[in-house]
Amino acid sequence: MVKDIIRITNKGRLLAIIIKAKFKQDGLKFFVPNEYPQQLAYMGRPKGYVINSHIHNPVSRSINITQETLFIRSGKVRVDFYDEKKHYIESRIVQQGDVVFLPFGGHGFEFMKDGEIIEVKQGPFLKKIQSVKFEPVKKEKLKLKK
Repeated sequence: MVKDIIRITNKGRLLAIIIKAKFKQDGLKFFVPNEYPQQLAYMGRPKGYVINSHIHNPVSRSINITQETLFIRSGKVRVDFYDEKKHYIESRIVQQGDVVFLPFGGHGFEFMKDGEIIEVKQGPFLKKIQSVKFEPVKKEKLKLKK
C-alpha cells in the first residue's frame, strides 16, 4: 500500500505526506520522526483490541514551527506545495477521506468541488505572525501530479 502514502519532498525536505483514504495496514504506523512537534500515526486494529486508558503527562516543549494536518471530510481539493522561499513545487488532488500532513514549506488550496476540511495544528493561534500570505502559482504553471 505504499502508493497510498505520498511523500512530497524538495531537496530532501519533507513538504507533505498525503495518506489516501484507501490506505489500510495492521498495527500501528507512525509517519513522522519522533522529533517532529506534531505526530501523525495510523492504527488498524481488530475488533476487541483494547487500548488501555491513559492520561498524557504535562511535558514542557519548545515549538518554533507550525505543522498542520488536514482531514478532507468531503469534496475535492487541489493542494499546491511550495518550499520555504515560496517557490512552487507541485500540486496534488485530495478527496474525501484523505489526510494531508504539512510539516514544512508553504501551501495553498483550491476547492474543485464543494468540500469540508478539518484542520489541526499547534496553538495558541497567533493571527498576526503565524503565517505569511503570497501570490499563488498561476494556472498555466500548475504541475499536477497523480
